[in-house]
Amino acid sequence: MKDNTTHWGHVAEWYDGMVRDPDSYQQGVILPNLIRMMQIVKGESVLDLACGQGFFSKVFFDAGAKVSGADAGEELVEFAKRLVPEAAFRVADSHRLLFVADASMDKIAIVLALQNIKKLQETIIECARVLKPTGKLFIVLNHPSFRVPRASAWGFDEKMNVQYRRVDSYLSESQIQIDMHPGSDKKVFTTSFHRPLQVYMKALAKSGFVITRLEEWISHRKSEAGPRQQAEDKARNEIPLFLALEVKIVKI
Repeated sequence: MKDNTTHWGHVAEWYDGMVRDPDSYQQGVILPNLIRMMQIVKGESVLDLACGQGFFSKVFFDAGAKVSGADAGEELVEFAKRLVPEAAFRVADSHRLLFVADASMDKIAIVLALQNIKKLQETIIECARVLKPTGKLFIVLNHPSFRVPRASAWGFDEKMNVQYRRVDSYLSESQIQIDMHPGSDKKVFTTSFHRPLQVYMKALAKSGFVITRLEEWISHRKSEAGPRQQAEDKARNEIPLFLALEVKIVKI
């Protein structure tokens, strides 16, 4: 039976194990780049929105931040509380952060979560509410231009010896059920929302945000030796997996 929820509480144990894998994208790509971008200063108030099991919250805390976290998945929040007992975690929807005061956060991070949140505009508005006037919002997404669930895939041109990225649909928004255990008899589904870049840009602009930095991050992995190794590694270096944004408020 399909689970149509948009939070990941029902896959908490699987997600925790996946993130902690030393070869995961969270460990190998997102973590070092995000910490570099955020430049956390000791004593800053940082909100980890859609915090999951607290993986990034722990890093923010270790960097000296006063950490708050929110996630709609109760099971994930329980993980987070055990991992970072010093932080303030709450079970809450991303668009209703009732426990966070107006203009109280120096920085907000939404890591690989905005694409799984149905109420995009309401969430961005709530971020604008809780950020200080000088605050920054950091967003990391599966790159919407190249990673479209069920509408993008890797292909290989044997004649040209080139690995390429095929994109069959981009501008159309879509809601997709994602099988978290493909090929397994245990069927657990979560929901993801594909949105083109302009949808994110318009949502940010409507809430008074401007983009002050944009980065595109590639895979840290390398192919095994073989006839396609060079082509595969070239594709990894040319086609980014993740899009990272730093945004600031310009008007309220």
